[in-house]
Amino acid sequence: MTTPTNNPPPANPPPATGPAGAPAYPAQTPGLDRSGAAMVTAATYPDYGSAQRAVDFLSDNKFPVEKTAIVGTDVRLVEHVLGRMTVARAALAGAASGAWFGLFIGLLFGIFSNSAWLAVLLVSILIGAVWGAVFGAIAHAMTGGRRDFASRSTLTASQYAIMVEADVADQARQLLTRMNWQASGAS
Repeated sequence: MTTPTNNPPPANPPPATGPAGAPAYPAQTPGLDRSGAAMVTAATYPDYGSAQRAVDFLSDNKFPVEKTAIVGTDVRLVEHVLGRMTVARAALAGAASGAWFGLFIGLLFGIFSNSAWLAVLLVSILIGAVWGAVFGAIAHAMTGGRRDFASRSTLTASQYAIMVEADVADQARQLLTRMNWQASGAS
């Protein structure tokens, strides 16, 4: 059994650690910005667009926005399933990507071509589309059916906080209150 002692903390405490023992730097420490200045919450918003409009309002009113951060809390990954992925759809997507790459290569070759640059361009697009389709189909077939759907991932947060350095917090709160009054139609 250990007993508490009244020893003072060490003069040079060990650095704070983040996940898996990685060092936590000031920009990663909650409540501090990159320069180490204390940050406080000036306002919170339910969506990113509202928080962005608030910072834009601060900027329009000559507020030093370099002392501001938009911080999302309770961040989660949302994956929207777009549809079933088959070998044919993978080949079609590969063909489209290959055609874009073929267009790029065709334009490069066309710049240095003395004649028939349109033919060079069309052949490059066709070759790119064929190779893209082949590689797309092969790549999907090699997954062995482990991922038979297409999706798009986004990060969302439950709320967004406008964090400002403590020395300008009152000014930010006054401006944001004025913005809310103007939005509500009050004079």
